[in-house]
Amino acid sequence: MKAIVQERYGSPDHLELREVDKPVAGDDEVLVRVRAASLHPDVWHVVTGRPYVLRLAGSGFSRPRNRIPGTDMAGIVETVGGKVTRFRPGDPVFGETLVTHQWVNGGAFAEYVSVHQDLLALKPDNITFEQAASVPSSGYIALMNLRGLDQFRPGQKVLINGGGGGVGALALQITKAHGAHVTAVDSTSKLDLLRSLGADEVIDYTREDFTRRGVRYDLIFDVPGNHSFFACRRALEPDGRYVLIGHERFGASGKRLFGLIPCFLTLVVLSRFVKQLRGPGLPIPAKKDAMALLRNLLEAGTITPIIDRTYLLSEVREAFRHMIEDELHGKVILTAGSRDPTAMRGRLDHARTRS
Repeated sequence: MKAIVQERYGSPDHLELREVDKPVAGDDEVLVRVRAASLHPDVWHVVTGRPYVLRLAGSGFSRPRNRIPGTDMAGIVETVGGKVTRFRPGDPVFGETLVTHQWVNGGAFAEYVSVHQDLLALKPDNITFEQAASVPSSGYIALMNLRGLDQFRPGQKVLINGGGGGVGALALQITKAHGAHVTAVDSTSKLDLLRSLGADEVIDYTREDFTRRGVRYDLIFDVPGNHSFFACRRALEPDGRYVLIGHERFGASGKRLFGLIPCFLTLVVLSRFVKQLRGPGLPIPAKKDAMALLRNLLEAGTITPIIDRTYLLSEVREAFRHMIEDELHGKVILTAGSRDPTAMRGRLDHARTRS
């Protein structure tokens, strides 16, 4: 089969399309013929091996243990292992290929990938394979950090900083579905996208600092982390909650050794003294449960994935350059087949217009 192969850490320009052996599904695994796979920042981290400390998380210290990158995909079940009970050949599925964290290569950038059955869900009929492939990691991160939304009162104020990105766009739609009054922050060119996703208010961060507006929120969901917690605290209710996702801006932070890990550790320590940094006290959802919930949200139309652009598997270098260098209006997708010309047409083709 054809697959993208990574022999060493470094620039995505080192990635190559090669012929490799087709994987075989284990007893609890499903062999999926990949129709679409998505790029996201965690894939960039593993391809570049930065920050360096993440290599100790299982990716491989000097070179990747798994040579095929990619974690999020959607496709058709080819074969199933002997202990698989949830799927059968021919099923359209989507999911993440990694049982644990996203900081290792997961083999999704290939024509076939073998995946544990608990990491998959049936693809809803109302979304494309490209849309489905864009959801797993971003959706899991959003759900993991939005635990406790069922306790929200209608009309509570939520601010999504970075609402036009992969995680932010899903968080915006999920919090809106729970009855929140959502303010979304992003760049000028993304304001229409934020409105189409249901934001009640939008803020152009190039013109206004949300921490100095004099408005307080019950939840600040901070994707880019471009303000300190102490600045964000000015915009939090005393019993509000602050959630940092953190984005290294593809190495622009210059923190090659530890990345944003010291920042997160500082917030963990501060949470012993600052109530606004404490979580909801609920367990982190298992990926099987998260995938089932994401499927339900997609099928109900509660969340709509936004696709910026699709590339062929052979165009993986160009896809990475686009993700790193350009302002995205949705997710970047790789496809194993021929390109659908309509996928390149417009940035808002998949956005849901809300009245």
